[in-house]
Amino acid sequence: MTLNFLIAPDFAPERFAGWHMLNTLLQRRSGIHLHLLTPASPGEQAALLAEDKVDLVYANPFDAADMIRNQGYVPFARPVGCSDEMVIATGAESDVQRLEDLQPGCRIALTDNKDVKLIGLRLLEPADLDESLIKWVAVDSFQATARLTIKGEVQAGFFLADAYASLSRMTRSQLRVLVESRISDISHVVLAHPRIVGELPRISEALLGISAERGDGDVLEALGLAKGFEPMTQEEAEFMIDLMDTLLD
Repeated sequence: MTLNFLIAPDFAPERFAGWHMLNTLLQRRSGIHLHLLTPASPGEQAALLAEDKVDLVYANPFDAADMIRNQGYVPFARPVGCSDEMVIATGAESDVQRLEDLQPGCRIALTDNKDVKLIGLRLLEPADLDESLIKWVAVDSFQATARLTIKGEVQAGFFLADAYASLSRMTRSQLRVLVESRISDISHVVLAHPRIVGELPRISEALLGISAERGDGDVLEALGLAKGFEPMTQEEAEFMIDLMDTLLD
């Protein structure tokens, strides 16, 4: 048996090797063969999911909400102490000094990360900006968001906080953070398709046990998830989804 394990496409490029290390470790400890899928974009991820051949998913919270409630995926783990916060930044040379300086018609760069946009719109409320008052500039990566922001082609950029932190020191020196969220209850989630619930105990035990053995720290460090994974119940997932619904209202 081979299970397909899909990783959300919002991780920093330098984490790519870490996911392959994790996949190898999970196979060895669970005794289940896993085929790693690393789509390059949300569109590619959606196409893979539409084929109904994805068995395990490391999903961002927005996608996880839909997959749990509408597709029956089962949440069983999440990274420890790694909530999905987001950053709104401007160029270091920009005239924008605070959120309130962003005016109707401002240009904001963002990737196709619905959770980042959702939280970002909440953070923009002090500037009296809603979605209709912003000229959105779609980009393929957080690196592209940074480039446009530094060059002044947009007044601000939306970043996943982890992605912002992973930018080079040189890049970050040319940006200025206007605000960073502090929600803490929203995170990526590891989900299992209902058809593999029989295999879930072995997979869950292997994933949650990473950190206990020699060399595990190297894998987690490569992933940027130093504390590993913890169990997530259906109730905890529903709480997170309700919180996201509140942000949407």
